[in-house]
Amino acid sequence: MTFTGLAFDTCTAPGLATMNAWHGTSPYGAAAVYIGGKNRGCAQPQLTADWVKSVSGSGWKLVPLYVGAQPPCQTGNSPEKLTADTAVPLGTTDGRDAVAKAAALGMRPGSTLYLDVEAYDTADTSCAAAVLAYVQSWNRAVHGSGYWAGFYGFASSSAAGIAKAAGENAPDLPDAVWYAKYDGAADTTGSFPFAAGLWSGHRRAHQYQVNQKETYGGATVTVDRNAWDAPVAVVG
Repeated sequence: MTFTGLAFDTCTAPGLATMNAWHGTSPYGAAAVYIGGKNRGCAQPQLTADWVKSVSGSGWKLVPLYVGAQPPCQTGNSPEKLTADTAVPLGTTDGRDAVAKAAALGMRPGSTLYLDVEAYDTADTSCAAAVLAYVQSWNRAVHGSGYWAGFYGFASSSAAGIAKAAGENAPDLPDAVWYAKYDGAADTTGSFPFAAGLWSGHRRAHQYQVNQKETYGGATVTVDRNAWDAPVAVVG
């Protein structure tokens, strides 16, 4: 299932009252939700199968985001980091976990699950190779369960690494790419930072602004803004 329009993401999924207040009054038609991963930064008290069913029933499209293992050369203290030795088995384990988390929320096979890989130094070739091995393994696990594999990363680093691999015809790459590039351009074409032929045909999303405090229908949430032209979750 593909959605084209504006999407928002925020760390903790909003309550049903907020989602209902925003539906039809905000410019957004889709919402990204953090379904799992050991590096997921926020508690998700609202994010249940009933919540997914309710917001989907009211017309929202959902983007499942999984914060997997992070690069070995990344600064910061992520609870789960991959290494060259663990990249492949960890990718398999995390990919299967992403599928289990999505299925438990009522997101069916055919849904696209997005793997969140944060910024790292792509000039570090051993680090980049380990990240690619992890992403490929995660993708294979997701595909093996009948789901699609998406990827969220920064245009200047993590997403650039995947685009480089795509240019080299590497196997087992993401079906869709959601790139962070904070240029304020709400599109997925003119702002697209990689070769024009990559992820064409409704397989791109662009996070173009972050930390925007917005109020619709009397409910206020701080969100990141995304231009979306890519697959989303299949619910119901």
